[in-house]
Amino acid sequence: MRIRPVLIVALIWSTPVIAQTNPSMAALEAAEMLEQASIALTEADSARDRVKALTETLQAYEAGLTAMRDGLRRAALREAQLTAELQVREQEVAQLLGVLQTIETTAPPVLMLHPSGPLGAARTGMMLSEVTPGLNTQAQNLAADLQEVQTLRQLQQNAANTLTKGLTGVQDARTKLSEAIADRTDLPRRFVEDPVRTAILISSTETLDGFASGLSEISDGEIADTNADIADQKGHIALPTKGVILHRSGETDASGVTRAGLVLGTRPRALVTSPTAATIRYRGPLLDLGNLVILEPQPGLLFVFSGLQEVYGNTGEVIPEGTPVGLMPGETPGIGAIMSTSGDGTGTDRSETLYIEVREDNSPVDPELWFRTDKDG
Repeated sequence: MRIRPVLIVALIWSTPVIAQTNPSMAALEAAEMLEQASIALTEADSARDRVKALTETLQAYEAGLTAMRDGLRRAALREAQLTAELQVREQEVAQLLGVLQTIETTAPPVLMLHPSGPLGAARTGMMLSEVTPGLNTQAQNLAADLQEVQTLRQLQQNAANTLTKGLTGVQDARTKLSEAIADRTDLPRRFVEDPVRTAILISSTETLDGFASGLSEISDGEIADTNADIADQKGHIALPTKGVILHRSGETDASGVTRAGLVLGTRPRALVTSPTAATIRYRGPLLDLGNLVILEPQPGLLFVFSGLQEVYGNTGEVIPEGTPVGLMPGETPGIGAIMSTSGDGTGTDRSETLYIEVREDNSPVDPELWFRTDKDG
């Protein structure tokens, strides 16, 4: 039975306890996620909603590569820990193996002899009966450690092929997704953008505030009314991509700049999606903000996402929740970087920044009033 891509993404949040505590199990499950994503990519071309299928597939690849990166890092650290422990215990291990070998090769009648006679032999037998289980336990623990080291090494040797396929697959998924979005013609539109008016607004704008207040001027004709309302989702909306919060609303960054929105650290080439159904009010370059997307989930409310490398969709389109709106900049880490143990698992690999601003009635408000930010990804 095929696992749907959306379920593969969910695995990253519902990994069994054994995988959370066992590095090799975590990495093996990540390999399975990448394999399922590969199958999903093949089947996405025939899906009725190709954009949706490819979005889920790309998210599955991202989740699988993240899990593989974390699993391999933990596996390498675990192998190093075990190797160091075994080196410290080298003399103890040699003595243990010597004792076990002696017990194993000594004939039973010899074990029964003792210089003090039968009583001494009996006492020796009692001592051996108490000591032997402990020796067996130590031997079993040693065997388990040695087996784990061998498994972890084999896992890392086999990971290169899995990662090569995964990195190729995620790039193919991005390319196909871009093509599918460009070919899409079935979305409703509230208005059609007038490129001349848009260019005039951009050239006369000096701030995001000024541009946002002039959005009504970029349409070629009237903008259709909408009764969309997401008030019941306020405070519970998921962030548009997984990441860690670097700066919150009103905080000053290292360069001394204070912004009304929040700054999210993301991985390179991360997919950014619309967190709710919304109208694309603008997408493209603006000022020093790079490429941005402005979404209108309901009248008077705008979500601004800036810092994108690629933007998807057309201004005026009404898109459903989860629709891709862009990709973050950067380069997807290569095999060497993914298998490196230099990362500490604290988010240092999230090298790109997405700026998120929320505007109500053309005034910025704290994004955390709308977005759920208690769960880093």
